[in-house]
Amino acid sequence: MHIRYVSKNIETFINRKLLYLKYMKRVERVYCEILQKFLQGNANTITQKQLAKDCDVSIGTVNYALKPLHQMGIIEKKQRYFILLNPRKLLLYWASIRDITKEIIYSTFSSENTQNIEHLMPPCVFTAYAGYRYTFNSAPADYSEVYVYADEKLVRERFPPSDSKIKNIFVLRRDAYIEKVSKNGIAPPQLIYVDLWNLNTWYANEFLKDFDKRWRI
Repeated sequence: MHIRYVSKNIETFINRKLLYLKYMKRVERVYCEILQKFLQGNANTITQKQLAKDCDVSIGTVNYALKPLHQMGIIEKKQRYFILLNPRKLLLYWASIRDITKEIIYSTFSSENTQNIEHLMPPCVFTAYAGYRYTFNSAPADYSEVYVYADEKLVRERFPPSDSKIKNIFVLRRDAYIEKVSKNGIAPPQLIYVDLWNLNTWYANEFLKDFDKRWRI
């Protein structure tokens, strides 16, 4: 009975994790795209149909993603579209529900300095600290970790597994939508922000403080 109970718990855990990877990521696409349209000045009349098309998700996923936004007053629903009322609140809500640890598919250690690691990185999308530095051409604090959306195999070839307990290279699961909205290998600022928000280093807070000064949303 005990073994069966443990197996059931494991099965439930796996199912929940698979559900997150399959569904939660799609919801995050919707939030990222709404903010993308806001930054481009196109957030006054967003339709669910267009969001579904741009994010490559179903209308049902869009409606599911919009429900809490409507409840919190982040958006105002009209008959055929909705209006974004509070982009800052949307950004923070997205950051609060995101779990970047579930996106990490590979981590390792390299003795190279941080900028050399970034220079040696195979084709990827930089986020978090490096994403911020490339976006604003500066960094409010020194950092020692590199986060990228990339092909795990390519990164493994360039930066092999390490026995070190310390990790300074983190590969996040690739996503076709993220690659579409990124430019020159740099994640969009709203994604960089929520990724930074999910990191627990003291310098992540420094990056966020500087982000808020530079990028008022």
